[in-house]
Amino acid sequence: MAPNITYLGRKGLLTGTSGLQIAYVSGIESSSDPAPAYCFSAKDILSLKTTLASNSKFKGVDILMTSLWPKEVWNYGNAPTNESSKKCGSALIANLALSLKPRYHFSALEGENYERLPYRNHLVLQENAQHVSRFIALASVGNPDKKKYIYAFTILPMSAMDPAELVKQPLDVSENPYRKSGKDTRKSKSTDAIGEEEPAQQFFFDLNKQHGKKRQSDGRGGANSKDKQPRKHPQPTGPCWFCLASPEVEKHLVVSIGTHCYVALAKGGLTSDHVLILPIGHYQSMVDMSSEAMEEVHQYKTALKKCYKAKGKRYVMFERNYRSQHLQLQVVPLPLQCCSTEDIKEAFIVQAQEQNIELLEIPEHSDIKQIVQPGTPYFYVELDSGEKLFHRIKKHFPLQFGREVLASEAILNIPTRADWRECKSTREEEESFAKSFRKEFEPFDFSLQD
Repeated sequence: MAPNITYLGRKGLLTGTSGLQIAYVSGIESSSDPAPAYCFSAKDILSLKTTLASNSKFKGVDILMTSLWPKEVWNYGNAPTNESSKKCGSALIANLALSLKPRYHFSALEGENYERLPYRNHLVLQENAQHVSRFIALASVGNPDKKKYIYAFTILPMSAMDPAELVKQPLDVSENPYRKSGKDTRKSKSTDAIGEEEPAQQFFFDLNKQHGKKRQSDGRGGANSKDKQPRKHPQPTGPCWFCLASPEVEKHLVVSIGTHCYVALAKGGLTSDHVLILPIGHYQSMVDMSSEAMEEVHQYKTALKKCYKAKGKRYVMFERNYRSQHLQLQVVPLPLQCCSTEDIKEAFIVQAQEQNIELLEIPEHSDIKQIVQPGTPYFYVELDSGEKLFHRIKKHFPLQFGREVLASEAILNIPTRADWRECKSTREEEESFAKSFRKEFEPFDFSLQD
């Protein structure tokens, strides 16, 4: 086209003399076939994916260049500063990026500069580590707002890199924005096999299609009605102390009730403001919870963090999904002068090592639903910094481990309170603690807001 400027074409793969691989897709998305010269179609995307990803030795490409942004690239990461950018993007390009795993993905059509946090291409603790991907959108050349339109970097071809160096994970790595959950992953994989004649939207699960919805029962049954019913979460096999509708619940300990979850003082708490976040319905663990309930859990986490901060405290949360039938997310506040977040983290790791417990650190942006399947026993810790620790329970696990760590000399130095059964309080004392904390929590309690 001009000196030092070459038009690569509609789509394809360019391999440089150094071995650097550059995949590319030009133009905008078109649903017509054949597509106009300035567009690409679903058939073009399928052809490029099939050519590259069908190779059993394929690990990814070094660079992917597309005109369009991938749809919802900001999931699990930092959002673009321009809100209108969230409405742009192509599901076909997102699906291509998921398959090609580019180390760098460049787009420029939107005229905005946006550098997304790097994201991983594997499921933590379920798949072997792979390289991370970086999405970089550049602004228009010579734009009046002086937004960045040039990106200079040094890159060594993937084929020439040491495997251990290639898969190193930066501290700010996030989950893959195109693989929202295990369920969505299975759906997107199933659509990959769709024939070339399918329209563009079929490459991603279309929530507007009837076949993707959970159909409500109309009472008429039918041959396939059983398969189409939504999967019900397990019901308690006997009396449950934590289902809010259960007569066994000690309701005088309840602090706040939301739509899907509630907060209650812990029975025999480590401190007088040690609380539990619990689902109103019967869910065994966070992995089993609905998206709506999990959203409310996050709201309660945020509210409690603000409440404890106002009291000069930081919190640590832990969950033990082992020999329990109802989720109990323990939230324990600790005085700021008592210990730092690093002290808490170290205490958990050291005591885990002493008991031969493999406590792994998982990235801040990871979702526990992407790490374990429903029904898997595990122990989980979340610090106020966002750092998370995880142990997959395979056989035996000390039931009071979380409390033992926090009650130890290294943290609260109250070892006699490690077992909740040894922490005796009268009904009147419990009611007093609950009343006091309700008053403290009220300014931060979103459930009380109109």
